[in-house]
Amino acid sequence: MDYCSACRVCNEVCPAGVKIAEINARAKAQIVADRGIPLRNWFLGRNEMLGKIGSLAPHLANLGMHNPVSRYLAEKVMGVARHAPIPRWSTEGTYAAWLKRTQDKRLKSDKKVVYFHGCSTMYYEPCVGKAAVAVMEHNGYEIIVPPQNCCGLPMLNNGEFPAAEKLFRKNLAYLLPYADKGYPIVGTSISCVLVLREEASEMLDIENEETHRLKLALWDMSEWLRELHDQNELRTDFRELPMVLPYHVSCQTRAHRMGKPALDVMSLIPSLDVRPGNARCCGLAGTYGYKAESTTLPCRWARKRSTLCKRKAKDVRIVTSDSEICRWQLQHGTKKLGRHPVEILAAAYGLYDLEKRRLTEC
Repeated sequence: MDYCSACRVCNEVCPAGVKIAEINARAKAQIVADRGIPLRNWFLGRNEMLGKIGSLAPHLANLGMHNPVSRYLAEKVMGVARHAPIPRWSTEGTYAAWLKRTQDKRLKSDKKVVYFHGCSTMYYEPCVGKAAVAVMEHNGYEIIVPPQNCCGLPMLNNGEFPAAEKLFRKNLAYLLPYADKGYPIVGTSISCVLVLREEASEMLDIENEETHRLKLALWDMSEWLRELHDQNELRTDFRELPMVLPYHVSCQTRAHRMGKPALDVMSLIPSLDVRPGNARCCGLAGTYGYKAESTTLPCRWARKRSTLCKRKAKDVRIVTSDSEICRWQLQHGTKKLGRHPVEILAAAYGLYDLEKRRLTEC
């Protein structure tokens, strides 16, 4: 069961529509309930805790987690794969700190949108949240960032269902009042959106009227922007971005069954040559790729494929994906810059520097 990466490709190819990945996840939960959980898996399931600890001293945390000696020891002692792309903690403070520091500059408007940033934006990539705010405000929306916690996906993938349920119910309490006001709840982590909108309530058997109301209010960022465009409400005053941009369609994007909204929106940018890839998985697959035993032939093949892409695409400097895990893997394998689609859009609006990952006004 531990070899299941929850990529859901099995779900897609099953002609009878059986949710095999979810069955596997329930089996993992039963194994954990019967035998307990390994310490390594327990830590991998607590991304929010690790993010908070590392953000207290990000320079020290980065030094400790990104040197060959510590990575080798972590693999031998804990079973954490030493070649897996561990993200770097932001050395410019957390996303919450930036929001507090810039609250007087935020747009006030009758149009409001709720932003669910997720752990990756909070502790590792605040730049994604900054770009999201810039894009939403450029379209006339006031941003509401309510209290929130980890979506619980790492715990679900490692079979810790009771702990994941606690996180989901907390987020439900935080977000439901805004859903009941009719505000869209938009996330830049497509995996978080999928868990809150579908996976958690289904796998934890807590589907009810409240979870249904939350589900109807949740949007992936690109999905929401595409909806604005369909309603002729999206500003299209994009600047030209003359570059080739490979786009990886993540497993979570396909699991949403919503097409490719990021591709649809980025295709509106003049001179931008967006090229979707045909890989079914980036080769990391969430916490699965951080386990030493996952470095099997398929994963080595994925790394070899990334090396080939690096050699063949010398004119490419940036790659993009909706999933932070996929971006980190692509950046790790190709040595290109990994960016979220909302960063591409912010740059096309002239609000964001893709190289430095900073708002142009800063």
